[in-house]
Amino acid sequence: MITVIRIGHRPFRDKRITTHVALVSRAFGADRILVDEKDETLEDTVNKVTENFGGNFSIKSGINWKKEFRDFKGIRINLSMYGINVDNRIQDIRKASDGKDMMILVGAEKVPIDAYNIADFNIAVSNQPHSEVSALAIFLDRFYMGKELEKKYEGKMNVIPMDHGKMVKFIPDEQQSMKLLYESGADERIISHVTTVYNLAMAMGKYSNADMKLIAAGSLLHDIGRTKTNGIGHAVAGADILRERNIDESVVRIVERHTGAGILPDEAKKLGLPDRNYIPETLEEKIVAQADNLVSGKTIVTLDETVERYRRQGLEEPAERIKKLHKDLSEACGKDPDEIGRELYNTQS
Repeated sequence: MITVIRIGHRPFRDKRITTHVALVSRAFGADRILVDEKDETLEDTVNKVTENFGGNFSIKSGINWKKEFRDFKGIRINLSMYGINVDNRIQDIRKASDGKDMMILVGAEKVPIDAYNIADFNIAVSNQPHSEVSALAIFLDRFYMGKELEKKYEGKMNVIPMDHGKMVKFIPDEQQSMKLLYESGADERIISHVTTVYNLAMAMGKYSNADMKLIAAGSLLHDIGRTKTNGIGHAVAGADILRERNIDESVVRIVERHTGAGILPDEAKKLGLPDRNYIPETLEEKIVAQADNLVSGKTIVTLDETVERYRRQGLEEPAERIKKLHKDLSEACGKDPDEIGRELYNTQS
């Protein structure tokens, strides 16, 4: 774990620069930042970035920096223009920190002499005055040898790299999802159905190691395409609606693949659907698909009832796929989805 410790922060003067120190810490591979002066606004700002853009970065302000730095059980780095050039020490630091945590102290205008005396390494990124933000970025980049730039984040908002222009795709929360439904013209029949599917899918998600924000968005939006058509193509229509709204592909795929236990390529061709993958693959895709299978209208039904309904329509193979999906999710959740549905029904009753 890498911790950045920011000292000399003055909430009314340094909020912007300390925010940048925190953002560089997060983006360049650190796990958390500690700030000496209490600043709840700063904490809120940084936590909001992490919430929106992903990762497990954390911030805590109002700490005793000297105690934290002195008592730290790992390698302590003091970034200072008076230290030894980073390129002359970085290999020693990598070797010393192998298997150990690291704390990097980033000061403001005046750093107490205690920081220099406590540190295991006093490191400079050039021996000239410049920004502590740039010093931290360059040090972390040298330490990770550029690998930190390859780190992937999954948040509510995801930047899509482009040669020209800019694009951010986002994962809507419950309120935003409902707003999208109403803006698309969803009636109360659709709303009552997706709400029940949402409740069941979220209950299933809690029994497995699933991404709850994806389940929430995917379950609420899975039938948004029914505002365009009630036919087999409603999943495709829904996916197209969401792509036009810059919704993240992880949510779009849940919507696109929620029909039954998925549609095989030859089936999709016969149905006249576009050439796409309609088989749920991720845990979240499977959970939403099966939650939808186990909800008729706004009523939770059993696997047997769902399978019988498919068989009455002559859909034997899709019925068998639904049974297999149910079995897979029983293993993933550690509990039969039918039982989860009964628990949910009893709770709501």
